[in-house]
Amino acid sequence: MSHTPLSVLDLVPVPSGASGADALRNAVSLAQATESFGYHRYWVAEHHLNPGVAGTSPAVVLALLGSATSTIRIGSGAVLMGHRTALSTIEEFGLLDAAFPGRIDLGLGRSGGRPGAAAPVGVPVELVDGRTPEGLLVPPKFDPSGLLGSPRFRLQKELLQLPGATAADYGEQIDTILAFIDGTYRDAAGTPARVVPGEGAELELWVLGSSGGESAEAAGKRGLRFATNYHVNPSGVLEAAHSYRTAFAPSDTLTAPHVAVSADVVVAETEEEARELATGYGLWVRSIRTAEGAIPFPTPDEARAWTWTEEDRALVQDRLDTQFVGTAAQVADQLEILQRAVEADELVITTITHDHADRVRSYELLAAEWARRGR
Repeated sequence: MSHTPLSVLDLVPVPSGASGADALRNAVSLAQATESFGYHRYWVAEHHLNPGVAGTSPAVVLALLGSATSTIRIGSGAVLMGHRTALSTIEEFGLLDAAFPGRIDLGLGRSGGRPGAAAPVGVPVELVDGRTPEGLLVPPKFDPSGLLGSPRFRLQKELLQLPGATAADYGEQIDTILAFIDGTYRDAAGTPARVVPGEGAELELWVLGSSGGESAEAAGKRGLRFATNYHVNPSGVLEAAHSYRTAFAPSDTLTAPHVAVSADVVVAETEEEARELATGYGLWVRSIRTAEGAIPFPTPDEARAWTWTEEDRALVQDRLDTQFVGTAAQVADQLEILQRAVEADELVITTITHDHADRVRSYELLAAEWARRGR
């Protein structure tokens, strides 16, 4: 376990009272800081129509980050292929690779695409009181139907896709991207397409998935790296990793499965201080799961002013229960449990606090503790 690297997932959050420009400046600052702390990768996510998230275009954010850093790998966690073409994606990331060679990760997500055909395989271990033998909490599944069927999600799909357009098959998109990189693409009539920059790019390709469905299977069958998210869907993380490993076939890229898993973390000098910094998390998750769109991340006082209903609490409880909050030692203990349960090769840390300095300090304390343990 001493070789398990830590990486960063940045949603580019907008704190309450701040602007999108502030969020971008914070992202650059955090990338520079975490590079100096020894983090391995810095990923940014793609989100739309969320007032509290400024990361709408991973490629644009990565161009800013690449210019401000020099050694840390940077990439997408993930780009959402449901409203993209393989060509537009590889052209964007080919440009990034040309600008920052050998540092770019292309993480692909299926969100917004066609419904998956692969069936989840279930949790591969017996849970006792909702916990794995290692002690990892695996809460009951969250039902996303209300969220995915909301007017905001319908509007998002309408605004992101051209009129009459439908999402391409996800597996075919992955295969097309691989062919563009290899320079082997031909259409059905045998006509080649050359993508420059893009062809021959030194991209590290990842597939991201929340459950044991199509994404996990697509990554495994193609011998690609796979990342799953305990911080978004803690109930699906074990089946996602298991499904990926079950489907895995060696490739020119990988001879054995390679899994990264994310966790939502807040670290401070004391547990009490960390819990104070994390106070706004529940209200922020509520805004996402009620399909309002992520609100600007609230201060602790703003969060405490909210009147919670039992329905509200039930909506976010799984995320509160699986957020790792405390001292660096306490959080590192929880990350070790997560790593063992998922058999993860890498850990991806996402931390959101209202104050940027507290967020930077959280990453700094965790990195120091991880290094102290021989990480």
